[in-house]
Amino acid sequence: MANLKDIKSRIQSVENTKKITRAMKMVAAAKVKKAESSVKAARPFSNELLSLFRKMLSTVNEISQSGEKIEDSLSNYFGLLTRREIKTVGLVLISSNKGLAGAYNANVVRTILKKIKEYEDEGKKVVMYIVGQKGVSAFKHKNDDIEVAKTYLAVANDPTPSGARMIAEDVADDFINEKIDKIEIITTRFNNMMSYSVQDWTVLPVKLEEMTETKGEPDPLMEFIPSTDSILKKLVPMYVTNSIYQALLEANASELASRMTAMSAASNNAEEMIDTLTVNYNKARQGAITQELIEIVSGAEAQG
Repeated sequence: MANLKDIKSRIQSVENTKKITRAMKMVAAAKVKKAESSVKAARPFSNELLSLFRKMLSTVNEISQSGEKIEDSLSNYFGLLTRREIKTVGLVLISSNKGLAGAYNANVVRTILKKIKEYEDEGKKVVMYIVGQKGVSAFKHKNDDIEVAKTYLAVANDPTPSGARMIAEDVADDFINEKIDKIEIITTRFNNMMSYSVQDWTVLPVKLEEMTETKGEPDPLMEFIPSTDSILKKLVPMYVTNSIYQALLEANASELASRMTAMSAASNNAEEMIDTLTVNYNKARQGAITQELIEIVSGAEAQG
């Protein structure tokens, strides 16, 4: 029979663990509501911006800089929209800084490893831009052939437009300097409190296949004022930055929802374990009392 003291100590340990998991669940639940609101509020703008951008590019037959002054790589719309042979792919991986979120980070890392293998099989090089400590840790001892250009930790906990702009400037600079020929984001799309899906979004070069109906045909309803170039100079940085910002928002909400679900399951498992241990404790205690009674009776009979 198990020692009563050991069982009681284990029950106390599980009780303490349950308190922690319940607290983490409550914190995640409080944060995920705000994150869900941010995601749903940002989606209409992101969808409309993408639609407008693709429609504009499919309508404009020729893009030129036309003497526009370029302040930085992100504003160099001509260079960002230039199509060339894809030899090196820039992958932006969005993970979390903390664990205890179920299989969230494992699913993201598994997806990007599969994507990396596909590109390597095609003879393409991969350059990584990693958001979140868990992503950094996952690739710390991975294949040394994979280059990690930049890592971003603070933005994983607090997705902001300025944080997204920082990442956008880095990938745009490498794209303009032809260090990478494609920008792709590996993130998670928030579905609801119980589920998310890992997705990869191609940012550049822009996919125009969905706009084939208007490709190359000027839209009589679209008029560019003051000029196409001046609009693209504003629209391209906005598109790249917003794509990254939306991915950060989606990932943050997915991570919090995954953590809330994982901590809820952990709390339930702890409760079940406590019930089982309590039954074992009561059985062991009853057995100890019975044994003491037998010894007393046996002692009395021996004296009699």
